[in-house]
Amino acid sequence: MSSAELRDELDCSICLSLYTDPVFLRCGHNFCRSCIVSVLDAQKAAGVYSCPDCRVQYLQRPTLEKNRKLRNIVERFSSTQPEMEETGIFCTYCDSPAPAVRTCLQCETSMCHKHLAAHNKSVNHNLIVPTLTFMDQKCSTHKELLKYYCPIDDEYVCMSCWVAGDHKGHEVEPVDVAFEKKKEKLMKKMDELNPQKAKIQKRVQNLQDRKRNVQEKASDKRKNISKIFMDISKELKMAEKKALNEVSRQEEKNVSQISHLIKKLEKQEEQLSRKVRHLEEMCRVTNPIRLLQERDITDCNHGGEEDSGGDGGEVSSEEDLDEVLISLTLHQSMRDIVTNVTSELGVHVPDILLDVDTAHKWVKLSEDLKTATRSEEKQERPKSSGRFLTYAQVLSRCGLSSGRHYWEVEWNQIGGCCIGLSYPSMEKKGEQSCIGYNDKSWCLYMYGAVYEACHNSYRIILKVKPKYPTLGVFLDYEAGCLSFYELCDPIRHLHTFTASFTEPLHVVFHVYDGAAVTIRS
Repeated sequence: MSSAELRDELDCSICLSLYTDPVFLRCGHNFCRSCIVSVLDAQKAAGVYSCPDCRVQYLQRPTLEKNRKLRNIVERFSSTQPEMEETGIFCTYCDSPAPAVRTCLQCETSMCHKHLAAHNKSVNHNLIVPTLTFMDQKCSTHKELLKYYCPIDDEYVCMSCWVAGDHKGHEVEPVDVAFEKKKEKLMKKMDELNPQKAKIQKRVQNLQDRKRNVQEKASDKRKNISKIFMDISKELKMAEKKALNEVSRQEEKNVSQISHLIKKLEKQEEQLSRKVRHLEEMCRVTNPIRLLQERDITDCNHGGEEDSGGDGGEVSSEEDLDEVLISLTLHQSMRDIVTNVTSELGVHVPDILLDVDTAHKWVKLSEDLKTATRSEEKQERPKSSGRFLTYAQVLSRCGLSSGRHYWEVEWNQIGGCCIGLSYPSMEKKGEQSCIGYNDKSWCLYMYGAVYEACHNSYRIILKVKPKYPTLGVFLDYEAGCLSFYELCDPIRHLHTFTASFTEPLHVVFHVYDGAAVTIRS
């Protein structure tokens, strides 16, 4: 706010000067004490008191309350804002430059406080903030003050315009009356807008609360994730140590065995070397009688074979590293880490198997009961009360009746398929047996470049197109939440169903046109 605008706010609406000893009425408007006392004295004869600004009436003479804060503001403003510097307009009557505080439109003169007081006692003219331009306050045709407002033409007019000019015969209003009407209209409009403003402010506050809640949850989740990865890091180090210890154990065992064998063979080699040297010595003997008297010469070869133990120094395969055992050690450690992480997240990964007793005759199941394929050959199966008879569908063996669960499904991107969950009580034949077209099943339909979410015959075409053949399915039974995700990078949320589940939920597939769906749990 500029100094001039602030100055205008600090002027009494009666004397049009800075507040002197300001007081206020119950309606909240402020006046100089002397100004409002004069007005109330004049109203005393009529017996009705009213505020000069808002016209609020009082049955008894209103009490005047001091506005100390406003008085301090006026005093501080007066001491820090020289009036001469504010407007640059000086009193017309003063010999030496004195700052003007008001301008009279009739007299076209500007006055300081001293001359303004004398002027107000003599005449009742229109006074405004100091200005050097008067034309915007006067009629451009007759050069008279704009005293009236013409509602027909929405223009301010002078007396001549109304009596003999373009606005002759028009219903006009005094400017102050028009001003009050316009002010009343604006107040009414403001009363209409304030509830809307309050409603928007409440919505903004709610959104800010939600924003803060999201930020707090995100902060907590970041801390939780950091803790999980710290735990994973510790477990990975332990798993690494465990696997390395297993390698070292096997190395130590096998090296010990091999070292023992080496020593054994070295001992045999030493024995054989002694015998060879003895034989060489015997070969150099020239006396036949002595050579023939050597008894162990014929036992040389036999003794060597006996000492060698019959293994020829070969290393047994049992003395090699057991890579399978090392791999199993790693696998067990990784499995334990995954189990701990899923437990920390409160999510269970179920082992889902498809139920052959529910499979339609055109649905072929894999040996591990993880894959359902639309077959061109009829599958010969015995009759079953739970078997689908109309659509190529199949249910899982076990149902999920509580907890939070997550599993993955892979589509071969041939033909089309539906994946979802259903109650076991869903119809097995007729139109009501198609998943998504009854109130007992929820599914995601995939075909070509289309995703659709369907429940109770209500279909929602999703705005995203299939990009990746693997989908993640999340179920929070108690919360009544079933969500589907596309496992691209980054993972993309597709759709979430909300419901109050009342029966165990079974995984259900509907395959056609060569489609195959595999559970990756």
